[in-house]
Amino acid sequence: MPKPSAQVTAAEISRLAGVTRATVSNWRRRHADFPAPVAGTDASPLYDLEAVRAWLAARGHVSSASPAEELRTVLRLHTGTDGAATRLLPLVLAAAERDKDDLAALSGLPDADLAARCQEAVGKLTDVVPDADAITYTPDDASLLRALLHCVHGQSAQAALDVLAERELEDSAASGAYQTPQRLADLMSCLLAPGPGPYPARVLDPACGSGSLLAAARSGATCLFGQDSIPVQAQRSAVRLHLSAPRAEVAVRAGDSLRADAFPGLTVDAVLCNPPYGDRDWGHDDLAYDPRWAYGLPPRAESELAWVQHALAHLAPGGLAVMLLPPATASRASGRRVRAELLRASALRAVIALPPGAATPFHIGLHLWILQRPRPDETGQHTVLFIDTAADQRPSPAHTLPTQAAGTPARSREGRTDLDWTALSDTVLAHWRLFAADPAGFADEPGVARAVPVIELLDDLVDITPTRHVRTSPSAADPAAIAKRAEELRRRLKEGVTILAASSGGGGWQPAGEGARSWRTATIADLTRGGALTLHRAAPGTRGAQESERPGEGEEYAGRAVLTGYDVATGGCASGDPDGQAGAASVLVEEGDILLSSLRTVAPGAIVRVADATDAGCLLGPNLHLFRPDPERLDSWFLAGFLSAEDNINAASTGTTTIQIDPRRLRLPLLPLAEQRRYGKAFRRLYELRAAARQAADLATATADLLGTGLTGGALLPPGTQPESDSA
Repeated sequence: MPKPSAQVTAAEISRLAGVTRATVSNWRRRHADFPAPVAGTDASPLYDLEAVRAWLAARGHVSSASPAEELRTVLRLHTGTDGAATRLLPLVLAAAERDKDDLAALSGLPDADLAARCQEAVGKLTDVVPDADAITYTPDDASLLRALLHCVHGQSAQAALDVLAERELEDSAASGAYQTPQRLADLMSCLLAPGPGPYPARVLDPACGSGSLLAAARSGATCLFGQDSIPVQAQRSAVRLHLSAPRAEVAVRAGDSLRADAFPGLTVDAVLCNPPYGDRDWGHDDLAYDPRWAYGLPPRAESELAWVQHALAHLAPGGLAVMLLPPATASRASGRRVRAELLRASALRAVIALPPGAATPFHIGLHLWILQRPRPDETGQHTVLFIDTAADQRPSPAHTLPTQAAGTPARSREGRTDLDWTALSDTVLAHWRLFAADPAGFADEPGVARAVPVIELLDDLVDITPTRHVRTSPSAADPAAIAKRAEELRRRLKEGVTILAASSGGGGWQPAGEGARSWRTATIADLTRGGALTLHRAAPGTRGAQESERPGEGEEYAGRAVLTGYDVATGGCASGDPDGQAGAASVLVEEGDILLSSLRTVAPGAIVRVADATDAGCLLGPNLHLFRPDPERLDSWFLAGFLSAEDNINAASTGTTTIQIDPRRLRLPLLPLAEQRRYGKAFRRLYELRAAARQAADLATATADLLGTGLTGGALLPPGTQPESDSA
């Protein structure tokens, strides 16, 4: 029987044809021979892919979508269930090694010949990509193979790899794997070179994942070694490193590094690692007498300490390891003996506390451990460096604008987006380099960095949590500076309370009569069809995508701030990662647009706002819907007020565990523009009231926190107490 064709939505047809969604709608209405829907619903019809392609070809519509977008679409439409993205990973590398003429000729082969030639090319990569020889292609894969070759030919191998990585992590068992954020990977890589000498030549990552840490080290290292227990991650890492570091020697293997080390006897100059956390099945019983445990057998619940010793075992004397670890590793009672031996042997050089949101899991502040394989001829180290970056990177309510909520960091796939990574990295690297150059002469910075003698750490707890050791003592605090800051906060709090009181005034709220008003309403879908507004959106967690138009692609969007659903839901400023938006079909926010967050994490009234001058020019980011009204027909604040109504939001929401808002189902009263503006003015007053209340609450919290710290730290005296009377 013939293989059933894939089915596509109207949005996918627009991407295939390189036209707007509105154009596809026009085709459906104006052309009687346009393919009829074969499935779906009236609101979301599905069309036969082959019928659509034939219709487009008959009218000369050649796709103008990017090769990467075409590859993404073909992957989505592939009807197989055999992990197509995973099987295509090695082919990216094989295609990257061919010139464009060869790729074009290969794409023109018949399906069977194309599959055979691609399988032959991938089979030659067995020594480069793990398990490449087990991959097979059939004629049914021809559309996938051509789309990938076209992407490498027309765009780049890295673009093809990125598309496959998106799909592969969704389809495979690797979906629970998270890569180290790029800026954190860069910081960890820089920590390997604390002095003026050359960068370590040979670098190992025994839990390499997607290869982000080794990729960060590629500019200085000449040999990159990696291993991962998830085969598809090992394949992805191998392809990525061969593409990004073509001059380096790359060796990536699949397998569990603790149970089946793929590099026995290998010694390297440095190790970078973000190991799995909380793994009780790491091999405690089977590896009880393993020679790697030079500092003691790691307890069953301390798999992280097994990874630490595995890293040290692979280091040459004097080599450094930088590891990203959960904070509990520094304080759990079960691991205190191993920690003590690491300290006695001078194997632990520094512990750095990162702020929450720097990397997955986002809700805790992870630690960086810097370890060093002791040299046989050197004496024991007398101090350990502790750096606490969490306090400096905590969102500060005292310096928050009225429209920005404090206390909850915005996050993306690359971690917290409000982190000042430049300042954080500069602080960490500056202190680490000074300490590495002269541990004995290191000058502490109160509240940030401190070199602690090992003897002070070898107590009953052996707790090496940085916040435990990096503290501002009462003598180090400047009472005058704290008092000045407290007065400034109190002044701002008074101003905030005054603004709040003014915002809550202004009467004139009259009853509508004996009964509540009623009016005719229309859905957003109806208003969109009538031209009263346009609706735009961006896909969550991915590049921006416009629902009703594609304004173009190009450098004009690169580097712009990205406004996310989290920003709107928390009242924050644009915090999205611009790197994930550059080059994508994007929507620029304009003043007067209405922004609806699909994240129902706060009160419904807080998930809608009207874009102001600060938001204008930002890119529309994930988890956001944008409504752009015709100002001659709709008032922006009127629209925002009714869209945020709780009953309106509830009626347009679906799901139980994960709630989705369908913006087209939201309803709006049909009122004259003059009356809309009266309602809009009232809704704007309510928005200002909420903003003033949020600012006053944030300032009150910040003021109370600072005054409490000043009192308990001895820098401030209770009101009415004279400094001369302090006998303490």
